[in-house]
Amino acid sequence: MTGGVNGVKLKWEECETEYNASKGVECYERLKKKNGGATTVEPLSTGIAYGLFDRVAQDKIPMTTFGYGLASSADGRVYDWVFPLGTTYWGQMAAMIAYLGQKEGGLDKLKGKKIAFLYHESAYGKEPIPVLDALGAKLGFDVLKIPVAVPGQTQESQWLQIRQAKPDYVIVWTYGVMSTVALKTAAKTGYPRDKLLGVWWAGSEEDVIPAGDASKGYVSASFTASGTNFPVMQDIKTKVYGAKKGNLEDPSRLGNVMYTRGVVYGIIVVEALRIAQAKYGKGKVTTPEQLRWGFEHLNLTEGRIKELGAPGLFPPIKTSCLDHEGSGMVKFQVWDGTGFKQVTPFMAGDRDMVRKMVEETAAKYAAEKKVTPRDCSKEG
Repeated sequence: MTGGVNGVKLKWEECETEYNASKGVECYERLKKKNGGATTVEPLSTGIAYGLFDRVAQDKIPMTTFGYGLASSADGRVYDWVFPLGTTYWGQMAAMIAYLGQKEGGLDKLKGKKIAFLYHESAYGKEPIPVLDALGAKLGFDVLKIPVAVPGQTQESQWLQIRQAKPDYVIVWTYGVMSTVALKTAAKTGYPRDKLLGVWWAGSEEDVIPAGDASKGYVSASFTASGTNFPVMQDIKTKVYGAKKGNLEDPSRLGNVMYTRGVVYGIIVVEALRIAQAKYGKGKVTTPEQLRWGFEHLNLTEGRIKELGAPGLFPPIKTSCLDHEGSGMVKFQVWDGTGFKQVTPFMAGDRDMVRKMVEETAAKYAAEKKVTPRDCSKEG
């Protein structure tokens, strides 16, 4: 952007963590004081985020976990420096069950069904299990949990177990090559494509294209849309890549699921900065505390999202001291062999149940860590 945000120019540092928690923590410690000090951090890993909760609270640097991380950190009274913006894995799991209920003709029709949960054996993979178990108990379906060790390049034993168990649905909660292998192995063992439902990290072009025909008809979740038919994406296409300033080696990836997700993250950070400037003065927002205030007062309505050139790219987000998530909305998409097509609009699952679990879990964390929750009624 020319001149930054009301004169405040953005600088960023990148660090290759290899999805390794200890490397991620080392990166954070090494970079947090660079360029005058970090204003925010985005670790892009649930395991790394777990390792940074106490550190960012001590350093007073807001950490975003955009569409991942610890769901209970949505309670801003306890996790006052952590922002799982948009939606969490708990919100996604609740929406997945709501979607499967729609497919069956009603949530009550899930009673007696069997849902297999094929998951990445890590903090990321285990995170949604409490909601899956709670909804299974509430709605009367059975849950079959099947872990896959990293990197998951062979899954014959897992899919043999699935074939023998004959579940009604398989939720594919994988990442990287593990996702492509899951699709290929499911097809090889004859498991019906329309009975698979993928996590949003297993629903990008990078996951489905290498699987070829095995991915056609595969449905996955997403918390953002994809494509280039948005004004903001057209601006990037002409003003960045048209001017040969882009950093994608393959510009055809512009508009891919992962790319647009990054664009949405950028929109949210800049909007938080703008909101903070409205309080602290244009050109004066430079501290982590000020940006945290912006993250905590986001009000991205449909109208505002349209003004930003991104109508339909992501759902409205409204945060507060109490709610650091701000949405909980998920959409479902199907891969038709050439691109992702929308199956549902943005929708949510059992938000009341999820919020109750968030508050209960955050309260336990506060008790264990001897954290005194903030009184949000006193926050401006």
